Amino acid sequence: MEDVTKTRVEQLIDYIMKNCLWQFHSRNWDRKRQNENILGMTTKLLCGEPVTPETPEDKCYWVDAFCLAEAYRERHPWLATLGVDQIRELMAKLHEQLDFQTITGSLNEELSDQHY
Repeated sequence: MEDVTKTRVEQLIDYIMKNCLWQFHSRNWDRKRQNENILGMTTKLLCGEPVTPETPEDKCYWVDAFCLAEAYRERHPWLATLGVDQIRELMAKLHEQLDFQTITGSLNEELSDQHY
């Protein structure tokens, strides 16, 4: 990952780690699903694409995605200088890093405990 992209991903993850409670779901599968949905919707919102939540679960993800997109726009004006493909690439790298930090690289054994 190039230095500018790496720095930007770190800035975006830093916001999630400090401000988003949804990162603390108690199971791997729930974290995976939430990361995919929230970051997927956030990506669409940042790219100016419509997001139409249909289920109650989708609506919960949409609220988190909307708040995250707004916070990103407010705190990181450099986002406005990126094209749609660049935003998609950046958000894909963010998603990959977030999954590592909250799921695959986590030392929290309760995330995969079948009896918890």
